[in-house]
Amino acid sequence: MNVLWYMCAPDGHYPWTPEGSRTVDYGYYKQLAQAYDHLGYTGALFATGAHDVWVLASALMAATERLKLLCAVHPGIVAPTLLGKMAASLQEFSKGRAMLNIVSGDAKMMGAYGLTMSHDERYEMADEYLTIYNRLMAGESVTQDGKYFPTVGAKLALPTTAETAPPLWFGGSSDKAIEVAAKHVETYLSWGETPEQMAQKIEKVKVAAAKYERELTYGIRLYVICRRTDEEAWAAAQDMYDHMDAASIAGNQKFVSNTDSVGQRRMSEMHGGVKPDNLRDLEIAPNIWAGIGLVRPGPGSAIVGSPDTVIRTLEAYRKIGIETFILSGMPLLEEAYRFGELVLPKLDVAREETAPKKQFTWNTLFDRDLDAKPADARAGA
Repeated sequence: MNVLWYMCAPDGHYPWTPEGSRTVDYGYYKQLAQAYDHLGYTGALFATGAHDVWVLASALMAATERLKLLCAVHPGIVAPTLLGKMAASLQEFSKGRAMLNIVSGDAKMMGAYGLTMSHDERYEMADEYLTIYNRLMAGESVTQDGKYFPTVGAKLALPTTAETAPPLWFGGSSDKAIEVAAKHVETYLSWGETPEQMAQKIEKVKVAAAKYERELTYGIRLYVICRRTDEEAWAAAQDMYDHMDAASIAGNQKFVSNTDSVGQRRMSEMHGGVKPDNLRDLEIAPNIWAGIGLVRPGPGSAIVGSPDTVIRTLEAYRKIGIETFILSGMPLLEEAYRFGELVLPKLDVAREETAPKKQFTWNTLFDRDLDAKPADARAGA
């Protein structure tokens, strides 16, 4: 399985409030990247946020050894030929650690970049965009009189093949989105829906992919609230819930309202924008809690529980065909360590291997100190 951790501002214990947020700058990002690398995560998702993902991934590349860099890409913001050049460069300099997450966004987000298209037209544009991009990454010269990207004599100077190009990941819940994913990408992603909902979605994507004689892999984006016991985990969720004030909830619900994103609508339906008195009323499936969606746009559900409970829930997703998990917690650094120490060692995680690091405990340090003393001193001890 692939287990990635999140890399994006804002962050903090309660980042939907000014007092609960922490400063996220290059120094903090470097801490995150090196922690993820050290703990053995497959990679990190460089998601859409305050900082440009290409600059951020490039800046952190040299600070890591094996961490894969999954960069969010919005079709149309840059020309497909330029994206090919950027992707090939990052793939070369990172020694094969680059991956691209194709995100079509919604009308509000894309309008800020000058792309004022309807929902369905955005996916038609993405289809043409990825067609050109994939041909370039396969080493072809592309001349195409397209509707959105008329291209003449495009070819990448860097040597690339379909096998060595950064793999494409894709998220989207609408029929148009699923069709584009089925045609162009390797991994289909979804925000944190229940195993039952995900099973239905995966079957739908499989049918679409079969038309192109293709098979995809599947992933999901979730939060995790993991503690040593289930009771401690739900207590941590309660603390988070207690800090979800009415103003923060109202502000987030206003932000996600009137979206043309089908995925966001599906997330919002899990809680309805209403905070019940009992946080367990938002437990939409065993150990899966939708409360974070009240104050956070995009993926808003979390696995809550002990390490055994978390692993059991991950296995429920794996049984329906999900191999990739993009996880996070709040704050990112502390929760990466908690999950990385309590859960990650018990999972068969795919990652680039490096020489094993020696672990030290107080006992090993004490024994080493004894070994350094003369024999009679040890006997006296």
